[in-house]
Amino acid sequence: MKTALVTGSTDGIGLATAIELVRHGLRVIVHGRNETKADTARRRVMEKTDSGVETVVGDFSSLDSVRRLAREILDRFERLDVLINNAGVATRNRELSVDGFELIFAVNHLAPFLLTNLLLPLIRRSAPSRIINVSSMTHAYANLDLQDLQGEQNFEAYAAYCRSKLANILFTKELARRLDGSGVTVNALHPGVVDTKLLRVSFSGGSPAAAGAKTSVYLAVSPEVEGVSGGYFVSQRQASTSAAAEDAVLARKLWAKSAELVAFG
Repeated sequence: MKTALVTGSTDGIGLATAIELVRHGLRVIVHGRNETKADTARRRVMEKTDSGVETVVGDFSSLDSVRRLAREILDRFERLDVLINNAGVATRNRELSVDGFELIFAVNHLAPFLLTNLLLPLIRRSAPSRIINVSSMTHAYANLDLQDLQGEQNFEAYAAYCRSKLANILFTKELARRLDGSGVTVNALHPGVVDTKLLRVSFSGGSPAAAGAKTSVYLAVSPEVEGVSGGYFVSQRQASTSAAAEDAVLARKLWAKSAELVAFG
């Protein structure tokens, strides 16, 4: 049975994605920040699908916690066919992670960057496999200053969020390049404007979470995207990105900087 890990799957788009993947016949690993949230989500998935689901716990504001999460997954599971980097955060003020990084940048970019790289040996062994990064159309409003990735010189919460979503796509592009020919594909997506806790930090309204999960599920299971890598999808169709998101040199530089910050490689 194919196995999928959905990060940040205790509510919102992540939970809706987990439910749909189980309905498609996958064994799903639900991830939450703590055991209570993860266990509650597992029960909610089972109520909707009448199927078993695994749980893991990890706090994305702590790189040590991300490393422990990766070790647990590598120890417990023999395969990982789908990794959906869905977990994300938005704040109204500049906050710091456990490691002293700006929180939005830490949770939305550094944590999935590290987790994905740590899980790559298992994902490679499970090929053909898929990595899916939940980005946002807001990436188009961002520019990336590699000298001020964490808003130390100039911080505005919405700009920081947009910057993290641009980083998601640049990570996708560079990882796809590095994995070319491996049987592992990597794609990013905009889930739509969805009524989640994250959206309500800055906005109101939006579509139901189930609608926001559709493109993630499509990229995880559809035969139409078999072999497609390095793409950005909106409403289950490949779409164009901003010019900054297509900058291959910037993508490589961001990778190098990210690896330095998380002490990987």
